[in-house]
Amino acid sequence: MVFNHKGGVGKTTLTVNIASALADANKKVLLVDSDPQCNLSSYLVEASVLDDVLDRSDTDAGQTLWSAVKPIVEAAGDVKPITAVERFPNVFLIYGDLKLADFEQELPQMWLEALQRKLKGYRGVTALSYTVNEIAAQHDVDYVFYDCGPNIGALNRAILLDCDYFIVPAALDEFSIRALKTLGITLENWIRTWRTVLDLAPDNIYLLPGAPKFLGYVIQRFRVYGGQVSAGQAAYLPRFEKQIYSDIVSRLRSVDPELASESLVENVLGEVRDFSTMATKSQIQGVAIENVRGGNQQLKAEARESFSVIAQKIIERC
Repeated sequence: MVFNHKGGVGKTTLTVNIASALADANKKVLLVDSDPQCNLSSYLVEASVLDDVLDRSDTDAGQTLWSAVKPIVEAAGDVKPITAVERFPNVFLIYGDLKLADFEQELPQMWLEALQRKLKGYRGVTALSYTVNEIAAQHDVDYVFYDCGPNIGALNRAILLDCDYFIVPAALDEFSIRALKTLGITLENWIRTWRTVLDLAPDNIYLLPGAPKFLGYVIQRFRVYGGQVSAGQAAYLPRFEKQIYSDIVSRLRSVDPELASESLVENVLGEVRDFSTMATKSQIQGVAIENVRGGNQQLKAEARESFSVIAQKIIERC
């Protein structure tokens, strides 16, 4: 999961490009569009096709993430089977849906019911997890990436607690640094509360693992002049590294030392410069930056290298 509740840090673009780099390394990747805004689906699917998919999501033919969890929300049955679509070789997509916002409204009550040991609470909180794991098994994927909205709401809580690892993307600015404190406090609270659920839950019931490990952070969208990061942004890097340790690493380790590494080197997953119009073109064309038609060849080569480094570290650490 690529997760930060601060918007504008390029989570969706990062997710697509990491997936492409992993696919280049002969890994299968499942992308899950869990953001009600459907940014990932819009990135990878033509507008007319996506509109048709969304128009049918409430019907028996529905194939979005909402289509899967709708029976749970409406107390009409079990999770509905859906399928993923292959967007480029070895990269599969589960469509997002605007109606996931309706599911998110129900999740707080489901969370409370899980704390009260009620079966419908467990079923609701784990509905996305069950759906995604079934599809991941069908396609024998190596990695699953959720693309989520920039918030610390109930939907992202259910997603994060299902993940084995999470990545924090950030920009070198004041707002990104300040956001880390809220993020760390929230993560610690979610994990501790879910561990209470795990302790109280009956045996032989499907549950979220509730132990997301911090895989590292990616500094993004910094400007480069003469081969150097701009002085104004570079000044934020020492502060960012310090806050990552105090606000994320230390809090996670207070819950469980296995959830984060104390090594400053291991906490760095990669760096991605500001690719400006190349990133925009990649979104329009629905491809990774390195595969953009036309454009600056040097920038495409730099993008390929940057995301390849991140992909290799993911392969080594997971």
